Amino acid sequence: MSRERILDAAINRIAADGIDGVRIAKIAMDARVSTALVHYHFATREALLAEALVHSFDRAGEARTDTGEGLKEMIDQCLPLPGEQEQDWVLWVELWLRAVRHPELRPTAAQLYSRMHEWFREAIEEELPDADADATADRLLALIDGYGVRALLGDPAMPLERAREEIWASLAPVPAPQ
Repeated sequence: MSRERILDAAINRIAADGIDGVRIAKIAMDARVSTALVHYHFATREALLAEALVHSFDRAGEARTDTGEGLKEMIDQCLPLPGEQEQDWVLWVELWLRAVRHPELRPTAAQLYSRMHEWFREAIEEELPDADADATADRLLALIDGYGVRALLGDPAMPLERAREEIWASLAPVPAPQ
């Protein structure tokens, strides 16, 4: 389907060049479609970025289907490991930067965080039944974002293995409210 090819090409191009460096003509060329078709599907760069992020999240979500993986495996699936996960992280960073200046992207960011929160909340309820699942999921997402950015940037003090260890060590259950 041409729309999916456009989104895949946009993901690759945004990750490589950043949203400000992306040209619709280049995405069209990469997707082997006309620029008119890209404009037909996406009115603005922000719309293209938002859809590309949701598409990337959904594509990664296929790997995150309920296979019974535990929290440690889920954390690994959310760290900027080399390959597609690193590319997904670059897209997240692009979303964060754009959403600061373009409020129309904020609902996309909120939607994606909500989906991640729900995914983690369900696993936390299973693995840490005494924890406040919502608060623990919020803490976990904040830890993944913070440590993940440092690992993505290649901070020598925060290689991926250390990020993984720090996230897990910091994930003491948040007690449920009394």
